[in-house]
Amino acid sequence: MKLLVAISVLVLVLAAHSNAEEEATVEQRFVQFQQQMQTLTDDIAEKTKTALEQFHTSDFAVKTKNFFTEQFEKLKVKMEETFPPQN
Repeated sequence: MKLLVAISVLVLVLAAHSNAEEEATVEQRFVQFQQQMQTLTDDIAEKTKTALEQFHTSDFAVKTKNFFTEQFEKLKVKMEETFPPQN
């Protein structure tokens, strides 16, 4: 009977010891959290950069830029006609 109890206690101690080693320390958890946040921010930054590049080269952006350039040139010509430079 004593041998059975001793073996049971030994098994429980080994089980408790092996479970204790599997748990991460607070420092390890912070390092893992930092790595996850770094991965997340890198992913968001890359997706944002890609989206902005696609928007910048999109048909809408190009046409809008050309429209405003044409309007500015027309306004510039009109201003020069209305207020000629005085030399």
